[in-house]
Parts: sequence; structure tokens; C-alpha cells
Amino acid sequence: MAETEPTTRRAARAAAAPEAPASRAGRNLPLAIGTGVTLGAVAAGTLALHPVAFLVLICVAAVVAVWEMRQALAEGGLYAPFVPVAVGAVSLIVAGYLRGAEALVFAATLTVVAIVVWRVADGVTGALRDIGAGALVLLYPCFLVGFAALMLAEPDGRWRILVFILITVFSDIGGYAFGVLFGKHPMAPRLSPKKSWEGLAGSVLCCALVGGVAVPLVFDAGEWWQGAVLGALVAPVATIGDLIESSLKRNLGIKDMSNILPAHGGLMDRLDSLVLVVPLAWFALGIIAPY
Repeated sequence: MAETEPTTRRAARAAAAPEAPASRAGRNLPLAIGTGVTLGAVAAGTLALHPVAFLVLICVAAVVAVWEMRQALAEGGLYAPFVPVAVGAVSLIVAGYLRGAEALVFAATLTVVAIVVWRVADGVTGALRDIGAGALVLLYPCFLVGFAALMLAEPDGRWRILVFILITVFSDIGGYAFGVLFGKHPMAPRLSPKKSWEGLAGSVLCCALVGGVAVPLVFDAGEWWQGAVLGALVAPVATIGDLIESSLKRNLGIKDMSNILPAHGGLMDRLDSLVLVVPLAWFALGIIAPY
């Protein structure tokens, strides 16, 4: 019975997926825009309200991401322990916010130990496989998300988060627009057939323009060229983040991480680019406007 569960879940998910008119990029564009605007409004609202409000949002997003990743990995017979990974995700994010990078690493290390103890206590059969799955989910996305907490903890942390999100979002916007209008040369057809080199060029251009405007506008010590270079670096990293998740989903035989976001799939389907970019943004903004 257990061996048929992944197939059953895939079939149920496919049956539950609503039929909707798709754009040339393969999604219901009005619904996708509405969902994206709603997510953006929630992020902007909590960021404007108080850093702790945004920290809570990060923690909630991390727990949802852990649940999605666990469900997805289960399709491939990998069962990551949910409780220690979810608790550890929140712990390392809060530790990073309160105590900095060393606390972030320390909390992540303790969580790995907790994953091992939790899983071995349930039996040793298949334990190594499941511990590896738990460690993967802890690293991607939880540990990477912790760098957002490091940025947020700075006196101007909300502005750093805003710049990071703004540049990364325009990677998706530029890639989507240029891909739909000019895309002819697939970048990685086996992983993501709709991604093109023209789309990547659009991502780089848009990110460089947004970075060149946002960085000197937000940071007194920031120069336009620094923002442009940051944007040009963010675009390919964001694209790689998207391709990593596409590869993971393809190997697991699933289309989306979940179906909780209309016309987007799962939360991780929206966070894939942000998750990989955040350590780069933390490091680069630390150089542009030293902590």
C-alpha cells in the first residue's frame, strides 16, 4: 500500500488541477498576476509594519516550504522528518536575526543532529536515506532563507530586503517578457522548455536597470554601477535557482511543489529564485553598504 501512495497523490493532484486558459508562457496570466500581486502586498505590508512582522512571515514561509519539499521528496521515496526540520528552520532563522551568522550556522548544525536522533529513534531501516532528505530540506531552502534574517537584523535591514526582492522579482519579469516576445533558443529544454537565452538576456537587462536605480537611491554609499553589477549577477543566479527546482521536480515526476497558490503551484515554485539569490544579496550589499 505504501508503495502506491506517491502515484495516488500524483493522480489526485492532476485530477484536482483546474483547467484554465494559459498564456503563451503556459499559465493563466491574469490569475498568476493576481496571486503575485497578493504575495507582494503581504510581503510589503509586513515589511513596512515592523521587521519582526516580516521575520514571522519568513518563518511561516519556511515551514510551508519544508512541508512542500517533504511532500515532493516523498514522491521519490524519500521521507524527510518534518518536525525536527520545521522546528530547526524557525530556530535558525530566529537565531540568525537575533545573534548573527555564527548563531545561524550553530542552529543549523544542532538541527542536523536533531534530524539524525529523531529519525534513528524511529528505526534504522532507510534512516540514512531519510536523514539525507531532511538535511537537504534544511539546507534548501531553510538555511539559505536564514540569510534574509541576517539582512533584516541590520538597522537598514528592511531597505536591504526591499532591494533584494525588487531586483530578483524583475529577473522573473524580464525573463518572462523577453522569453514570450523574443524567445527562440531554449536554454535547458530538458529541464525547463520555456526558458530561453533571450529570456536570460532580458533578465540581466532588467535586473541591471533596477539595481542601477535602486542601490544609489536607497544607500548613501551606493553607486549606480554597483547596483547594475549586482543586478547582472542576480539574474543568472535567479535563473539557476529556477532550473535547480525544475530539475528536482522532473526527477521526482511532479509538475509543481503543491497547488496552494493559484496559477503558480506551490510556494517553493515562487521562492526558488529568491532562495538562491539571498546569500548573494547579503554578501554583495554588505560590500556596497558595509554592515
